[in-house]
Amino acid sequence: MAHSLYVSTTEVASGKALVSLGVIECLSRKTSNIGFFRPIIRKPEVGDIDDDIKLILTHFRLKQSPEDAFGLYLQEATDLLSHHHLDDLLDRIIERYKQLEKKYDFVVCEGSDFKGQEAAFEFDLNVEIVKNLGCPVLIVGKASDRTPEEAINSVQLPLDVYREKECDVVGVILNLAQPDQVDTLKASLVKELDLPESLVSVIPYDRRLSSPRMRDVVEQLNAEVLYGHKRLNNLANKYVVAAMQVQHALERLKEGNLAITPGDRSDVILGVVQADQSVNYPNLAGLVLSCGIQPHRVIAKLLDGLPDPPPILCVESDTYTTASAIHDLHISLTCGDHEKIHVAIETFDRYVNLQELEERIEGVKTKGMTPKMFTYNLVQQAKAQKRHIVLPEGNDPRILQATSVLLSQGLVNITLLGSLSSIEQTLKKHNIRLDLNQVQIINPAISENFDHYAETLYECRKHKNLSLDMAKDLIMDVSYFGTLMVYSGDADGMVSGAVHTTQHTIRPALQIIKTQPECSIVSSVFLMCLEDRVLVYGDCAVNPNPTAEQLAEIALSSADTAKRFGIEPRVALLSYSSGESGKGEEVEKVRKATHLAQQKRPDLKIEGPIQYDAAVDPEVGAQKMPNSEVAGQATVLVFPDLNTGNNTYKAVQRETGAIAIGPVLQGLRKPVNDLSRGCTVTDIINTVTITAIQTQTICPLNSPSP
Repeated sequence: MAHSLYVSTTEVASGKALVSLGVIECLSRKTSNIGFFRPIIRKPEVGDIDDDIKLILTHFRLKQSPEDAFGLYLQEATDLLSHHHLDDLLDRIIERYKQLEKKYDFVVCEGSDFKGQEAAFEFDLNVEIVKNLGCPVLIVGKASDRTPEEAINSVQLPLDVYREKECDVVGVILNLAQPDQVDTLKASLVKELDLPESLVSVIPYDRRLSSPRMRDVVEQLNAEVLYGHKRLNNLANKYVVAAMQVQHALERLKEGNLAITPGDRSDVILGVVQADQSVNYPNLAGLVLSCGIQPHRVIAKLLDGLPDPPPILCVESDTYTTASAIHDLHISLTCGDHEKIHVAIETFDRYVNLQELEERIEGVKTKGMTPKMFTYNLVQQAKAQKRHIVLPEGNDPRILQATSVLLSQGLVNITLLGSLSSIEQTLKKHNIRLDLNQVQIINPAISENFDHYAETLYECRKHKNLSLDMAKDLIMDVSYFGTLMVYSGDADGMVSGAVHTTQHTIRPALQIIKTQPECSIVSSVFLMCLEDRVLVYGDCAVNPNPTAEQLAEIALSSADTAKRFGIEPRVALLSYSSGESGKGEEVEKVRKATHLAQQKRPDLKIEGPIQYDAAVDPEVGAQKMPNSEVAGQATVLVFPDLNTGNNTYKAVQRETGAIAIGPVLQGLRKPVNDLSRGCTVTDIINTVTITAIQTQTICPLNSPSP
């Protein structure tokens, strides 16, 4: 049974990093104990690391050192081969590989792709390595700049050689195909290679993966950054030489263009910069000034006064040489380029038969719920029943970036609250690519539902002496407006809090949506994605000092939340003592809460009071509470108060690198979830996905609670 996979490319620039990312992402849904190995690498600069090793180890937080991730350097390999010491070369590679194999559940090997004169022996050497390591092999070729026949031939020969050497080929991937040729190429590959359709994949070319960032242009052209230091992450999908009159140059500008012009063309500099600032022109990647000429002092003074200029670089070479150098830039995936990594993994998932690949490399057996499997399941669950989520903070750039990702993945439908012009300006300023035709934008002040929502709010709150005029004032607030959308069925759920306080987000929900019939309070949980499992922590965000009755309710709500997200609930109510050993007011509260929860839900495994170590560590649990079904294997941990819970989740998050998804609110009749004001784009994506899944199981509103 295979415990490894060898990614073998047929030539340089075949896109092996995309495939390695996709394969490891797939495997990490089963285990986090994965190793990465490159038999032969070029020796990097002093203090640097091989690009692919750095990418994989950093992105997946693999537990190995860079020194353990390769066999030997290219120069060492060529020296051994030149002296006919192939066996010695293979012995060294096998020895390094076997050291990894002992430590990890699965090892992904990535073959070499030598350039120039080394290419003559590169493929044969990879075949020898595969044969000696005994790894199943995944062949990766490329279709770019080739006819369909040439593309097929590029993988036919390697496949024949691997078959001749009796190597186990688990699939063939043809990368960088023209999008309109994907289906045709796949059909031809299946026919010509005599392989089942499930083992053949064709991945289309995606400009986002092959386009340089402005920082790549800076590094590879040795350019001086004059302006726009904060925007060097801009993606340059095409370059345009702007050597004509400015009006003609502006006509040629497209989204994401990198403009090139001599540094003494003040008219073009001003025109391009103004176009980047204007909502009537596309977002530009930046501007490169050639011939070593910097802007005239008068122009420089104007540029110095801009709050957010585009990247403006200066190079010594002439315009033609500069354009040629940009055309020949070497583009590779790097560990810090999270957007490209996300695109690569999403593309791999979409075009490769993951189920067949998993069956072919079935050496990894699932061990509980890994964080990757958990987040993968969330995505699949959200896609299964696509929901509509309203995001009240439509002007926040993090919200807009998250919206772009959520829509590209097809996870949810989204409504943004805010004015169209303000949202367009934010997109422009932060160079965010979001097709506004795919999202609904509502300005509460001019919404056609304004009067209807005002009447609805008035009816809900008139017993609290709320007048209709007061209701109209309140729904100008995006939190109230978004909550009324959810209450009225115009959205399935709401996520807010990126710029608003928790109280600001939750208060309208408590006043309008209210709690479920069986719940007296709203509480929260964090879904804690640890290295090898996912735990549920509650309540770490809402209730400061719950009573025993409230604590029991929090425990039951948390168990239901865990189950909703595929986690078997084994509930531990935490305290400073375990079992019957402790005395005191606080431990008695937890003991009473445990009895109440057990009485209400005898179907659940519930234990308490219990200490944290006894709840999660099997050895400690067996010692302190030997007859417990929860001790040592708890998945839902309920803290006695907010002080304990909030500090614990933050400590675990910071000290272990765990991903904390939440707070996820529970107990409301329709889902509204709160973000931290320091939230990242990933936090927003996770919270929106969680909210969408909650809407799939929470019962519809029938009528407002009294």
